[in-house]
Amino acid sequence: MTRPALPDAGRASPGTVDAVLVGVLLTFLIGFAVVVGTRSINPWTWMFIGAVQIVPLLWRRQAPLLVAGIIAAGCLLQLSVMTESHPANLAVPIAVFSAAAHGTRTESAATVALGLVGALLAAMRWTAWSNSVIFLGLLGILSMIVILSWLTGDVTRRRLIVQSRAADQQAALARDEAQRSRLAVQDERAAIAREMHDVVAHSLAVVVVQADGALYAARTALDQPPQVEADRAALEQAATTLETLAETARSSLAETRRLVGVLREEGAGAEYAPFQGLADLDRLADGMRDSGREIQVAMRGRIDDLSREVDQAAYRVVQESLTNVLKHAGPSVRVDVDVLRTPAVLLVRVTDNGPTQGSSPDGTGHGILGMTERIEVLGGSLHAGPRPQGGWEVVATIPAAPTPAGPPHTDPSRSRP
Repeated sequence: MTRPALPDAGRASPGTVDAVLVGVLLTFLIGFAVVVGTRSINPWTWMFIGAVQIVPLLWRRQAPLLVAGIIAAGCLLQLSVMTESHPANLAVPIAVFSAAAHGTRTESAATVALGLVGALLAAMRWTAWSNSVIFLGLLGILSMIVILSWLTGDVTRRRLIVQSRAADQQAALARDEAQRSRLAVQDERAAIAREMHDVVAHSLAVVVVQADGALYAARTALDQPPQVEADRAALEQAATTLETLAETARSSLAETRRLVGVLREEGAGAEYAPFQGLADLDRLADGMRDSGREIQVAMRGRIDDLSREVDQAAYRVVQESLTNVLKHAGPSVRVDVDVLRTPAVLLVRVTDNGPTQGSSPDGTGHGILGMTERIEVLGGSLHAGPRPQGGWEVVATIPAAPTPAGPPHTDPSRSRP
């Protein structure tokens, strides 16, 4: 088995603790020699025996079995030249405790065995078999000291293991929290990407269509028989300005799509755009009509009790579908927007009679993907594709249970036409 890890956070280092322990024991040893004396042996020999047993405690955590062996050797030296105990014998229970607390099971068992053998030899040497009762009593006391030291060390070992596991669990929780924070940031980035596409790209598409239409009108007027030269100059300047406007809008749209792609690489999340819902469809349709498209909007059923998420998701589906019509379906196209609310679902259907929509020439779009993500997160489904009779259709089905209580949601920044 491996040794238990030491949770040292907020505590003195183990090396410092052991150095202080050894210093205190050596000071006690010197004081004992000065006050009590060294009895029958040379003071230097007495001090050497004590140092051999105490100094190895500096490494009691790193090599408990080796330390126990050195202390045992010091005890044998003591028994060979002395017939009484030595103050340095305090190192024996400390060594047994350290092996049980910080060593492996093998080191712990070997050390307690050494301690028990040492207790037997000490009892034999110090009583000289003069009285069996005294011998057995001393042997019992010394053995009890060794066993209690081992039990205390083993309890400490178990406590250290529990603390280590708790620290590991805390670190795992911290890693999990950091991971959740990263995922939240990724979700937020994708929501920003989705809103940028829905709001900015739609507006830029309208700008492109309007500029192209005005440019076409200006070029057509220039191709007519010469009129007043000043009018031709004004038309030429207007045509140049509109051409620059259309090119700038296309470039901005492409850059917006590129930035959206960068943001979408991380994920999806919170909403930041001003709230827009199905009640704003007439205003959205007016923008399409201003660009020369024919559009019809039909809403059937109650929509004022829809949840905010469903209402906004349905609006975004229509907005993105109309943006795709502007980009791909051509100028003379008819668009039908049909919104049907039933007790269970909200059905949104946008169809046109233009050509089949292809890929955008101004960048890689995320419109259909964004619509699909919006609808699927609400438990619905979305279909986008060509119609058998020609044109294109987008059909979204969204679960639409009414909000349980409270007035219908409104937004003060939105005014009805």
